[in-house]
Amino acid sequence: MSLLELFLTFVKIGAILLGGGYVILPILQNEFVDKKNIITQDELVNYFALSQSLPGIVAANISMFIGYKLQGKTGAIIALSGIIFVPFWSIVILATVLNNIINVPIVQNFMWGIEIAVMTLILLTTREMWQQADKNAFFYIIFILSLAALLILKLSPIQVILCISVVGILIKIISRRFNK
Repeated sequence: MSLLELFLTFVKIGAILLGGGYVILPILQNEFVDKKNIITQDELVNYFALSQSLPGIVAANISMFIGYKLQGKTGAIIALSGIIFVPFWSIVILATVLNNIINVPIVQNFMWGIEIAVMTLILLTTREMWQQADKNAFFYIIFILSLAALLILKLSPIQVILCISVVGILIKIISRRFNK
């Protein structure tokens, strides 16, 4: 894949990406795993998980991982430029006319439709990640602990990610010691 193809692919993805990082996974899977067969499903899920755990925008992070895999550092920069190209210019244009269109009923209906589509894509992404996960006893324990920490203890997602990461590391260390 050339740098121009990489840029144009991410411009296309950036143009249809509404709803943030969770929505990008099925789009990337369709484009890079299913159609072009450039990366594997496992690589994509790993890039997605890593992108979520890093600061910044998930779509930007994952695009840089894919760009780096395909074309090195230049590919990472090109992929990032492509993914932000359309949203950046859309925001610039929209900001100039926002006050004139915000109360137009057709615009409000359009935004409502987008919200429904985004919720659907988030549900599909969650289902896809659930199906791809290696489910064992530790998976369910960590899932339940995470859910309880979020819903009952009202911890922030960042706190839960950090705590569960430490638990995961400890589990791996302990399991390696018992396996030796």
